[in-house]
Amino acid sequence: MIVGTVVKLRTKFLDNMSGTKGICYETYDIGQQGGASIIFENGKYDGFSPEEQKEILIPLGFNEDLMNYKFQNVMKLSEDFEEGVFDLIFKE
Repeated sequence: MIVGTVVKLRTKFLDNMSGTKGICYETYDIGQQGGASIIFENGKYDGFSPEEQKEILIPLGFNEDLMNYKFQNVMKLSEDFEEGVFDLIFKE
């Protein structure tokens, strides 16, 4: 998964219903395993290992407008969410 990947939930997660959209805002490496951080329509976010991505997320596509999003910290992420940076995904 790469930054800008749009997903939806297979199941209820973080107070979101199944089918809720999310977008990858960061990828990371922990040891030999990578992961992807996703923010959802309700503003909650979490990291997902490759196994969790397969179990919990369904890839929908890719958004070029957000592929260059630079994650700085969770405070800035929440601020960006409130300012509508991700609205083009969540309002589609």
